[in-house]
Amino acid sequence: MTVAGSVGNGLQRRPVRSFVLRQGRMSAAQQRALDTLLPRLGIAYAPKPLDFAAVFGRIAPVILEIGFGMGETTATIAAERPQLDFLGLEVHGPGVGALLNRVEAADLRNVRVIQHDAVDVVAQMIPQASLAGIHIYFPDPWPKKRHHKRRLLRPEFVHALAQRLGPGGYLHAATDWDEYAQEILATFSEEPLLTNTVPAFAPRPAWRPQTKFETRGLKLGHDVRDIVFRRRTD
Repeated sequence: MTVAGSVGNGLQRRPVRSFVLRQGRMSAAQQRALDTLLPRLGIAYAPKPLDFAAVFGRIAPVILEIGFGMGETTATIAAERPQLDFLGLEVHGPGVGALLNRVEAADLRNVRVIQHDAVDVVAQMIPQASLAGIHIYFPDPWPKKRHHKRRLLRPEFVHALAQRLGPGGYLHAATDWDEYAQEILATFSEEPLLTNTVPAFAPRPAWRPQTKFETRGLKLGHDVRDIVFRRRTD
């Protein structure tokens, strides 16, 4: 999972990011998708709020997925939940191309993509109280202590995410890195706009597909933790 690590909209941009932009190998199919599908299914970054009804051509609850990797989870959930609209954020070209190909193959009408720094997008493009949910699955744990400052789910960004949720909207993170899971749980718990859906870690929702990062973690003997909070309604 790859996203950025700074926040605007009144907060200062941090001088570090939560990703390293290594594009890796771009397949011919992925490049074709970027050339032909991104103009139709992508949204160009611009520092102004999105009109979701105009973006998706209908009024429906919107789920934001930050750092969708190669898009397997996004495409699967979107296919199973056609009543919802999904906006995926990813910086790496091969992953964007892969998701676009999945969307085309499954003829999904409820997915749009932005290839840009997720924190800039949240700060500048996502209206407050506009989202029904946010998915952040297996963010880079940056396990070395000196790199912890690069972690995405730090208090200032969690606060920005909470502001974008409508009342009762959910923020769902998952990780197989126990120390990071504990940090995420503490950070979400300390955000006054959020409330936990359970006393601590949540059961894995049946609708969340197993990702390749999750599979790799399980093979290494890691415990996978889901953290699910909701925007307060009081």
